[in-house]
Amino acid sequence: MSDTSQEFIRYKRNRFAARFPTRYLYTLSHFWLWEHEAGCWRIGLTNFATRMLGEIVEFDFEVKEGQAVRIADVVGWIEGFKATSDLYCVVEGEFSGANSAAAGNASVLSSDPYGKGWLYGVKGTPDKAAVDVHGYIEHLGLTIDKMLEQPWRKAQMGET
Repeated sequence: MSDTSQEFIRYKRNRFAARFPTRYLYTLSHFWLWEHEAGCWRIGLTNFATRMLGEIVEFDFEVKEGQAVRIADVVGWIEGFKATSDLYCVVEGEFSGANSAAAGNASVLSSDPYGKGWLYGVKGTPDKAAVDVHGYIEHLGLTIDKMLEQPWRKAQMGET
């Protein structure tokens, strides 16, 4: 179930626009975290991360439900048309499983990234380096600035 009662902050920079839930935490590696039950976290990719990956083809996990996980552990992988990337754990605790609905329809990671498009769950404690929405937006602005300084990255951001 997604959190439909929340507020969002709109963000626009160059040709990238997104809405970010205000009650979520965010990592500087572009994951979001939502505590849907006390101590139970759902983790997904931000709009920015899904845009950098391109259309998401598939993903899978190397850890099993109930397995202990630590922050920065590689827990799986994700493949998009533009890139393939490892999926890292951003909550220390017990892996509570993948989002099976998204596994059957990976496009939901891009079409509903803050609702039905979550990747996996963990029972435990989130990364202490995770930031609120304002901290993430500040980081995202700096990230986009760096990308725009590199001509080969401008194409990824829709710039000419």
